[in-house]
Amino acid sequence: MQIQETMQNNTCVVCVTGRLDATTAPELDQAVTQIIEQGKHKMVFDLTHLEYVSSAGLRIFLVVAKKLKGLNGELSLAGLQGNIKEVLEISGFPSILPCYDSMDDLPA
Repeated sequence: MQIQETMQNNTCVVCVTGRLDATTAPELDQAVTQIIEQGKHKMVFDLTHLEYVSSAGLRIFLVVAKKLKGLNGELSLAGLQGNIKEVLEISGFPSILPCYDSMDDLPA
C-alpha cells in the first residue's frame, strides 16, 4: 500500500493505493493520526487507486471519521469504483460518511 498526502482547497487529500487490509491498516492509521495531530481536520480519502479493502480497512475509515468528528472535522471518501464501491455500499458507508464516485464530484 502507498499513502500520499496533498492539500486541495483547505482539505487534506490522502490518496491510498494498493491493498488496505489487516497488514496495511495500521500504517494508514499511523499516517492519518500524524496528519490529524498537525491540525488538519478536513480530510478526504482518495480511493481511486485502491485495489482491495478488508474489514480492517473499513474500521480505519470509521475510526478516523470518529476522531475528526470529535475535533469538529470531517472525513469524506472519494474515487469509489468497482469492488471498493460495492463493499462500501453493502457495508452502509454512504449513510455514515459523504461518499463520491470521483474526486471531481467533491463539493467546492
